[in-house]
Order: sequence, then C-alpha cells, then structure tokens
Amino acid sequence: MDKHLSDIAVLVGRQLMAQGKTLATAESCTGGWIAKTITDVPGSSAWFERGFVSYCNKAKQEMLGVSEQILAAHGAVSEQTARAMVAGALAHSDADCAVAVTGIAGPDGGSPDKPVGTVFIAWQTRGIEATVVRKQFSGDRQQVRLETVKTALEGCLLTS
Repeated sequence: MDKHLSDIAVLVGRQLMAQGKTLATAESCTGGWIAKTITDVPGSSAWFERGFVSYCNKAKQEMLGVSEQILAAHGAVSEQTARAMVAGALAHSDADCAVAVTGIAGPDGGSPDKPVGTVFIAWQTRGIEATVVRKQFSGDRQQVRLETVKTALEGCLLTS
C-alpha cells in the first residue's frame, strides 16, 4: 500500500478513536479502495463501521437510497449524487460520519462538462450538513483513483 495513504488512514483512525466516532464509506469510482486502505490499518475495526461499493446506478439506489430522480436529472457523477450517497451511507449504517466518492476515472466516459478526472467527494457527520467538493484530477485511471482516495481520506481529517 502507498505509504502516504497508509499514514493518512492511521491519522484518520486516531482522530476518530479520540472522538469515539466511527466511519462509513460509499464508493463508486474507487471501487472499495478507500475501505481497503482503511482496513489495511491494524485495529481499524474499532473505528471503521462499513463500506458500500455502489458502482452502478442501481446499486446507488438500492444500497444508499439515491433517488432515480437525482440520477436522471444530474447524473451519477454530480454534487447531488455525492451528497445523496454520503447521506445514504449514514442512513444505512450506525457510523457517526461518512465519506462518499463518485467520478469518471477514465479512460472513457467523459464529456465536455464532466471530462475524465471529474470527481465529487462528500463528507458528512451526523447532524451536520454535508460538504461536497468537485475535483478535476489528471493522469490515467490509476492516478485519478489514487488522488480520489487520498483526497477523500484527507478530508476525513477535517470533517470528523
């Protein structure tokens, strides 16, 4: 595992443990990489509650409660979908906070308004409004996904 990712995951875990909180993940374009990075940390079961990998729209709807209307109006890669995914991760778990990611890792699938590398990341703590950011990462599929995981974990340090 990438040393930097590992270090961030350890810090996230320490922070959550100090606060007595747990985390859930909802992932699309990263395919479970955030959860894998977290569970590579020994003892993460004390602060990692669960992960959802919702790669297709149907999974986003069934697992996280993302509405068909949001997906039809805004697409799977959108602020609205990321916001619904993070809310769904909290609604379908006992976690105190959650992170969700949805994006276009490439090499195909981009459009003029959402080119390859477009990623939306959402963080939310129960009872607090979600924070959502749009990122434009460069590089190949692996690099886009790596940057997404890194940014998602770093954001957990700020929002948990």
